[in-house]
Amino acid sequence: MSERPSLPPAERPRSTVRTFTPRFRLSPLTQERMDTLMPRYEVPAGPIDPVAVFGRSAPLVVEIGCGHGAAAIGYALAHPEHDIVAIDVHVPGIARMMAAAQERGVPGNLRVRRGDGIEVLEDDVAPSSLAAIHLFFPDPWPKKRHAKRRFVQQRTLDLVASRLGEQGVLRIATDHAVYAEHAREQLAAHGGFDVIEGVRPDWRPTDGFEQKGIDAGRTIVDLEARVRRDRRLAHRSG
Repeated sequence: MSERPSLPPAERPRSTVRTFTPRFRLSPLTQERMDTLMPRYEVPAGPIDPVAVFGRSAPLVVEIGCGHGAAAIGYALAHPEHDIVAIDVHVPGIARMMAAAQERGVPGNLRVRRGDGIEVLEDDVAPSSLAAIHLFFPDPWPKKRHAKRRFVQQRTLDLVASRLGEQGVLRIATDHAVYAEHAREQLAAHGGFDVIEGVRPDWRPTDGFEQKGIDAGRTIVDLEARVRRDRRLAHRSG
């Protein structure tokens, strides 16, 4: 197997580096939603057992940084035969997503885990267990000195590849040109994915950060990175 091209040290993340900044205040409405809806939607702490959580064995999708949950809700409604766990640290967004899911009658295939997406993938998601990982409009950390805080890095791509099953796919969307180029470079350097650009899923609504980007005249970049079969087989035989 050929070695990966070397990357600048600033782009090699440490396990202690956060890819987010958890800042929020809890309003009475948010607290009420958390109190009343979290028992229904929450994935308990610890290793995720899909059958225990959803009551069935089905293709499992994880969304990292779900925001207020429009994409997760869209996916759950469009794919009732799949299950999705939406992960975020932002409590007001989680509360808003649960309220919207209840209002729209989302079936029982959407659940929530509050926490750091990387830590959940590392500690609580079994290897080769996911059909897809979604990363939509992550914090771009646009300054060069903050590049190590971007989610898409070599170590996290290794982690993503290990958690995706056969032909599993990482879907990335961003309206930030610097992040898009960073993601392209990281995926190319990794070499473990076949990447297609420009495939926008029709189930993802254009609201939230995506609509803000469109309104500002920015280009929305969609990357679909599918685990390469030859890398999967090499990993299993190694």
